Amino acid sequence: MTDLGKERIVTALRDEWASIDELISGLDDEQWSWPSPLPGWDVRANVVHMFGTEAALLGRTPPVKAPADDVEHVKNPIGAVNESWIASYADRSPSELVDEFRSLTGERLAVLEAMSEEQWNEVGFTPAGQAPYGRFMQIRVFDCWMHEQDIRYAIRMPGHESGLPVEVSLDEMSHAMGFVVGKKAGAPAGSSVTFDLRGATSRQIHVVVGDRATVVERLDGPATATLTMPVVSFAHIAGGRLDRELHYPHCTVTGDEDLGRRVLENLPYTI
Repeated sequence: MTDLGKERIVTALRDEWASIDELISGLDDEQWSWPSPLPGWDVRANVVHMFGTEAALLGRTPPVKAPADDVEHVKNPIGAVNESWIASYADRSPSELVDEFRSLTGERLAVLEAMSEEQWNEVGFTPAGQAPYGRFMQIRVFDCWMHEQDIRYAIRMPGHESGLPVEVSLDEMSHAMGFVVGKKAGAPAGSSVTFDLRGATSRQIHVVVGDRATVVERLDGPATATLTMPVVSFAHIAGGRLDRELHYPHCTVTGDEDLGRRVLENLPYTI
């Protein structure tokens, strides 16, 4: 069970937004248009998406409706809303975008800090279904850290591979590994898979397959298949990024090679 405590998650969001602020404040005008590993999105689009989501959580709507039907990478209504936020800021300068990021994330932090424990734990809508509001905010940490990595890839500046936002992001990603192993990869009952993540941050995620595939704290013995890879490679592959094939050579499989490769091929799970 991951720790959804308010102080931990809000601190992770604060740290994540500070890291993004520092990163985008140092970009030159040209870098804002460099393509990211997300189809159709440059650095600018990633930044607007992040603060546009926070604006939506403050109860605001995008002032411009983008013609999303003509955009190939839009696959669902959430994607259409994302494009509307991006279109709304199309004429803003980089410095204005940085100011908007600071303003909206600052407002959101104030709202989160003022929330009661009852509000934080209240069950309601999240992108992962009905869950406590704290889970929604854990997803926000994960989403922002992933988009920070998209920006870092675009501008050839790797970094922020350790710290609380990374730990919280891995907590969130671990929730999906049962789905990846059991549903997508079709691992048979009685098998188990370990994701051995290494680098500046290390983590082992264990999945046991019974009637369903379940993430567990530890295994009773060696995993049927173990996938070893850097944390950033795990993020780019699981996130379905366009550069994921560049990360496959950094992944090794031990144990059941066929099962491990099947899991790796089915690791992308985000929409």
